[in-house]
Amino acid sequence: QVQLVESGGGSVQSGGSLRLSCTASGRFYNMAWFRQTPGKEREGVAAITAGGGRKYYYADSVKGRFTISQANGDNTMYLQMNSLKPEENAIYYCAAGPYADANNWYRARAYNFWGQGTQVTVSS
Repeated sequence: QVQLVESGGGSVQSGGSLRLSCTASGRFYNMAWFRQTPGKEREGVAAITAGGGRKYYYADSVKGRFTISQANGDNTMYLQMNSLKPEENAIYYCAAGPYADANNWYRARAYNFWGQGTQVTVSS
């Protein structure tokens, strides 16, 4: 059974940094980070896709502050988050699946495996 396990969430002050990790039980070519707050849809934050060569995607709101990366033969993914803002309080989820590409990487339906989520709290 496929498992994705996130870690690294926690509490920081505005402007601080956190690094999230996601370890997968298998090797995935397309992986992403999403976040969700109560009452809102899950939002794509960043993704790595492998079709046609490895490509990296970011939501406009995090460009220049967040960095997504992979290591350990592609079964571990990271999200380095710098200059965090209070409005980025959310549960952050790791996702993986075969269907993500440049047109849909930010859509939750492009992924069929999900982690349990890790809470990120940014205080002002």
